[in-house]
Amino acid sequence: MINKTLKIEGMTCASCAKAVERATKKIDGVTESNVNLATEKLSIHYDESKVTVEEIQAAVEKAGYKALSDAVIKTMKIEGMTCASCAKAVERVTRKLDGVAESNVNLATEKLTIRFEPAKLTVTDIKKAVEKAGYKAIEEETSMDTDKQKKDQEIQSLWRRFLISALFTVPVFYIAMGHMVGLPLPHSIMPMTSPKAFAFIQLILTLPVVIVGYRFYTVGYKTLWRRSPNMDSLIALGTSAAILYGIFAVVQIFQGNTHYVNNLYFESAGVIITLITLGKYLEAVSKGKTSEAIKKLMGLAPKTAIIIKDGKEIERIIEEVEVGDVIVVKPGEKMPVDGEVVEGNTSVDESMLTGESIPVEKRIGDPIIGASINKNGSIKYKATKVGKDTALAQIIKLVEDAQGSKAPIAKLADVIAGYFVPTVIVLAVISGLAWYLTGQTAIFALTIFISVLVIACPCALGLATPTAIMVGTGKGAEYGVLIKSGVALETAHKIQTIVFDKTGTITEGKPKVTDVVVSTDIAEDELLQLAASAEKGSEHPLGEAIVKGAEEKGLAFKQLDSFKAIPGHGIEVKIDEKEVLLGNRKLMRDRNISLGRLEETSDKLAREGKTPMYIAINNEMAGIIAVADTVKENSQKAIERLHAMGLEVAMITGDNQRTAEAIAKQVGIDRVLAEVLPQDKASEVKKLQQEGKQVAMVGDGINDAPALAQADIGIAIGSGTDVAMESADIVLMKSDLMDVPTAIDLSKKTIRNIKQNLFWAFGYNILGIPVAMGILHLFGGPLLNPMIAAAAMSLSSVSVLTNALRLKNFKPLF
Repeated sequence: MINKTLKIEGMTCASCAKAVERATKKIDGVTESNVNLATEKLSIHYDESKVTVEEIQAAVEKAGYKALSDAVIKTMKIEGMTCASCAKAVERVTRKLDGVAESNVNLATEKLTIRFEPAKLTVTDIKKAVEKAGYKAIEEETSMDTDKQKKDQEIQSLWRRFLISALFTVPVFYIAMGHMVGLPLPHSIMPMTSPKAFAFIQLILTLPVVIVGYRFYTVGYKTLWRRSPNMDSLIALGTSAAILYGIFAVVQIFQGNTHYVNNLYFESAGVIITLITLGKYLEAVSKGKTSEAIKKLMGLAPKTAIIIKDGKEIERIIEEVEVGDVIVVKPGEKMPVDGEVVEGNTSVDESMLTGESIPVEKRIGDPIIGASINKNGSIKYKATKVGKDTALAQIIKLVEDAQGSKAPIAKLADVIAGYFVPTVIVLAVISGLAWYLTGQTAIFALTIFISVLVIACPCALGLATPTAIMVGTGKGAEYGVLIKSGVALETAHKIQTIVFDKTGTITEGKPKVTDVVVSTDIAEDELLQLAASAEKGSEHPLGEAIVKGAEEKGLAFKQLDSFKAIPGHGIEVKIDEKEVLLGNRKLMRDRNISLGRLEETSDKLAREGKTPMYIAINNEMAGIIAVADTVKENSQKAIERLHAMGLEVAMITGDNQRTAEAIAKQVGIDRVLAEVLPQDKASEVKKLQQEGKQVAMVGDGINDAPALAQADIGIAIGSGTDVAMESADIVLMKSDLMDVPTAIDLSKKTIRNIKQNLFWAFGYNILGIPVAMGILHLFGGPLLNPMIAAAAMSLSSVSVLTNALRLKNFKPLF
């Protein structure tokens, strides 16, 4: 099963998005299909053994739209071409490459323009293919984001269409309506004296508006024909009815029936198309602003890198840097890719990715994050991750996936949008006929028909959720809070209980030896030496603390004769013919080893928040080594903030009850889950869920992964393991627990914004359609003019987008 994102062209409203989803979900092998109207992208999950991308694209095309893979355009200078056959050869070899959508060579300029999927193909692959054909490709320009380029072109095209429409609509409107309010009109086109000229000039001026707005008709009627009508279908039907009736009236006027001069509807058609085009333009501009977070992230990466090749410094474009390349970075420059320092030392500003303002010291062997800024020293580092594998690329992918995903709240809007347009068409026909059959004129019935069609556009409905999710997830990324899906964003606001892992989450995760207590005639240093020798190969933080404590005292490590790990309890080793047990109280209890006089000492250490590690030699209690883990600076503040938000806070740990309670008291934890084995963390989370609570789990280690997956929301600390981050729904790039309340606050504000958007979108249609159907007129009120309906419809989409953009003002309160 694979996930793929395709760009969908030709969508105009929520009904279009629903039609694409419907068409793709029918394909055998597709398990999930979601369309985001705001990003105009289809996120599809399918079995590649059953269905191909081409088949998915064909299904989308059959539904009346176009599906394109995310691609970039490169322009390259080709050296060595002498004739048209050379150009053809370069085109042929590049078109054969997997991932190339288009490849064209211009012999006159000696340039190759190639569109390809960067996920499947690199610039180096293209250059190698050209070289194999006997030519040389040199990159001239950096890659262009085709999506952004198309968006800008679309915005310019809409503005141009609006200006042309307005240029012809204003005179039509003036001629048709001006004389009614006493505005001067030339005698040659006055309706009473020159009805033919009056009618004909309106027809002539309206035709360019219809031609400029041709897409409303081509798309509208095509989707209507395919039984999945959309917003364009409503506009096409409404304005076509007005124009066709107008043409009929012109014919009647030319035949001498001059009373039809009062029944022309050209100005309504022109104004509707012009206003909706303006609405579309404003919508496109607003939609462009919602994806600014992604643009900012993409802009962080440098375009080139200086690499060492055969002892020389060579500048390469970022796409050509390979794993293993040694990169030189001078002070003030950005790190091109992820890697590991091999020479020099410096401090690095990683704030753009982690949000951590203090520069991080880097020495040989330390990791480098691509796009971070080298502050004060020249270093050389080896590239370990390039292209789509870098941390920055992964973050961009994470944010893009989240922006393309759907929150459960969106499904309600989707279901309604799927039935909405056909229902509106039926309502428009019924209401128009009803008025006509009850004695009203054909013009009155036509006004009702057009008004209902035009006011009921479901655009606002389709944009209400995705735009808020895009801005919300983008804003989170800005503050180092990566929300991986719309579902996570929505669920976070319902959380009632937050469970924190103790070690590395509430505490620093870097414990130190604080006490060494002996019960026999063994010396303290000897006990520490035995314990450290036993723990030398351990990855447990407490074991590492004991090893570090021995190293600080300069103690030599002894050779182990045998080693056995006892998960969740401790270890059993053999050193110098001695059987040594090292672990928690459970281990001693299981082996029937009495703590003797050390029990009181052990309890005292635990009350102080220290973790006692018990050591038995040859089944006799030998002593205790106490290890303490310091609490993170912001842990208490974060827990106070969560309490202020009305949330219960729990802590889960493998430590003994008393140690855990001491830490819990220190930071203000409500509920302590102590002595929990790693494999039982998930079941403890499940128990809380069985109490009817929505639970979030915050952790950083591999052993937290099952609990993170079990929780309603898994929150991983960014400094944690890849496994934990993979299992989580939200990733905190900083190791700062203050970001937990930030994530929940952002979720609450985003969901509130979505609800506001849906309220306005639904409310607008619930109020607008009955008014358009003439309900007010029944009680002596006014009739809704189709032009007013068009203006209101355009404003509804723009108001929803504007409301979503208010989220851009979000700032953490703490």
